[in-house]
Amino acid sequence: MNRLVFTNINQLVTVSGNAPKCGSEMNDIGIIENGCVIVEDETIRFVGSMESFDQQFDIEKIRSEDIVKGHTTTYIDAANKALLPGFVDSHTHFVFGGYRASEFAMRLNGTSYMDIMKDGGGIAGTVLKTREASYNELLDLGKLRLNKMLEMGVTTVEGKSGYGLDFDTEIKQLEVMKELQKLHVVDVVATYLGPHSIPEEFKGNTEGYIDFVINEVLPIVVQNNLAKFADVFCEQGVFSVEESKYYLTCAKELGLKLKIHADEIVQLGGTELAASMHATSADHLLVASEQGMKDLAQSKTIATLLPATAFSLNESFAKARKLIELNVPVALATDFNPGSCFTHSIPLVISLAALKMKMNINEIIAALTINGACALLLDDSIGSIEVGKKADLVMLEYPTIDFLPYHLGMNIVELVVKNGNIVVDKRLK
Repeated sequence: MNRLVFTNINQLVTVSGNAPKCGSEMNDIGIIENGCVIVEDETIRFVGSMESFDQQFDIEKIRSEDIVKGHTTTYIDAANKALLPGFVDSHTHFVFGGYRASEFAMRLNGTSYMDIMKDGGGIAGTVLKTREASYNELLDLGKLRLNKMLEMGVTTVEGKSGYGLDFDTEIKQLEVMKELQKLHVVDVVATYLGPHSIPEEFKGNTEGYIDFVINEVLPIVVQNNLAKFADVFCEQGVFSVEESKYYLTCAKELGLKLKIHADEIVQLGGTELAASMHATSADHLLVASEQGMKDLAQSKTIATLLPATAFSLNESFAKARKLIELNVPVALATDFNPGSCFTHSIPLVISLAALKMKMNINEIIAALTINGACALLLDDSIGSIEVGKKADLVMLEYPTIDFLPYHLGMNIVELVVKNGNIVVDKRLK
């Protein structure tokens, strides 16, 4: 047995719970001063104060037993450090080919994201490059991107397809993510986003493309267990509320859980649709209506907010404070993609959530841990530091979580534990 013992933790942030936090609950993140955590193999076995640890355990006895039984125990003195759950990045598009730096320059010069799409750029540009990329090329790119996410404390990530818009490439993207789940320490949860845009071969025939997705691709995705969720870009000029509902209904009947890109650019009603279908999450929500936000509260659908995208597009930010006041559970994610948000920076997301969406650091931590886990239906195993859960942990180089927004845009993660193993350790540098 391998054991990992964190002692003298200045600020242990447990975020305890197996359900999404909403409203005032997002402030309750279970902080323990001068804490201790014991991990055995992949599982958390003790969480508490040093005082309770000293009452229950004898370190010298543990060390003696380790020698006799051949166990390995690693002790980490976390004085002047904060320890919290691994971050859950619950909305990304990290498997893609090609880049769109020229489009970013166009946006800086005043061309809108939707105008770029209408002129054949945007998602269509990435579709071309992703179709051209081989399986191994996408696999290698995926590994590199996951490595960088891990350094920022991300231990679980959601990845979407949607850059193939045909049968072969969509399946290729999902198969790459399935292989990455086996090969990489970061857990990868796959989402099928076939209705991300309308491919050139179906221009003027949106109904035909939806039928193709439902009848030809979805069954294979489900049959080969390639995705946990189905998603759709419900947006003006892309997929209407009615088309989105039809697709999501079919996906649900096949056993997939639901997510929706909702009300990002135009207030179309995607938020209300997400609530009515009890989707696991409604994502973006930059222009969600107040009624839609109220509906989310009733359905307990997670509102996954993506502040780096609003920042990149120079758009208004989602109304995080209103959502929290309405008792909607809020998650945060990067939306890492090659077009509207070419960043996987958790530090940037934290800074923007604090400064632009007026979330306090407790709410931000809840949004990036337990609520992110709930947005992936993994809250029974990750998202908090509790006995019996997987040991996915992040130790900061500073004594409190207040340093996360304070040290603007900087990565202050010093050590990352995934499944009970130390996988990032910057103390050695």
